[in-house]
Amino acid sequence: MDCVFQMILILGVTASGKSAVAFELARKIGAEIISIDSMKVYRRMDVGTAKPSVQRRSQVRYHLIDVVEPYESFSVDRFLALAYKSIEQINTACRPVVAVGGTAMYIKTLLYGLFEGPGADPEIRKRLKAQIDSQGAAELHRQLADVDSEAAYRIHPNDTRRIVRAMEIFELTGKPISSFQTQFEARRKREDWKIIGLRREKSVESLRINARVKRMIKDGLVDEVKSLLAEDRPLSRQARCAIGYAEIIDYLNGEITLEKAVEKIKINTRRLAKAQRTWFKTFRRVNWLDINSAESTADILERVTALAEQGDK
Repeated sequence: MDCVFQMILILGVTASGKSAVAFELARKIGAEIISIDSMKVYRRMDVGTAKPSVQRRSQVRYHLIDVVEPYESFSVDRFLALAYKSIEQINTACRPVVAVGGTAMYIKTLLYGLFEGPGADPEIRKRLKAQIDSQGAAELHRQLADVDSEAAYRIHPNDTRRIVRAMEIFELTGKPISSFQTQFEARRKREDWKIIGLRREKSVESLRINARVKRMIKDGLVDEVKSLLAEDRPLSRQARCAIGYAEIIDYLNGEITLEKAVEKIKINTRRLAKAQRTWFKTFRRVNWLDINSAESTADILERVTALAEQGDK
């Protein structure tokens, strides 16, 4: 019997409830889950990354969780390679795929592939960075707008890394980076994925974020960070800078109080949610579900299941 490969991607900002819905959906349709989260890949970083419980992982198979050590770096290209491998394994087993997460760059890469573009030119980068140091990022962003208005619209005026890369590509090729990205995205197959987004009012999201941070502290985030810092090999820069870990490290180093650390985690998580919302606005073919605070996971699952069974827009 031929398999029907069902591929569902559930996205949303942090603490939106997407992980619980993905678990219930996977259990209902017999799917395996691919985690799209840049921090859940790290072993022993459990509380601060809100990993699914051992009980849930015994009921549904998860991919891309606990795949590297905390002292290792983890890149978007490595994510893509592992994700494609997992999809192939799940398809071979004739089971549906449910991907879930909020790491926007990883989601974009999964949908559109990895855009590499022309190679880097150290001299051009050095000159552009020096220009930012002397004239400010806003001026280089204005210059980018003159040669590539589409890229300038997408790139925040303070995102110096992406501004420099966009200008570098223009100088190297004489073409705007947006033209490369458009050609690249046109070659990708997005039709395989049914993309469902969970969306709540910002005020509700903030309350959910605050509750999650409180729960993480209660569940032992401080002890988890202490244990990680006591390991033989130091945390990678990526792991050390993760929201929740960076602030607790400051607390353990005596730089701030625990109360201040908790408040900073809440603030930084809200900033992350804002950045995620901005990213998600650029994604196409997302079937958005506006969730009200009275809806239970079961209610949301019913709506998600109905959408998943429908044809694409």
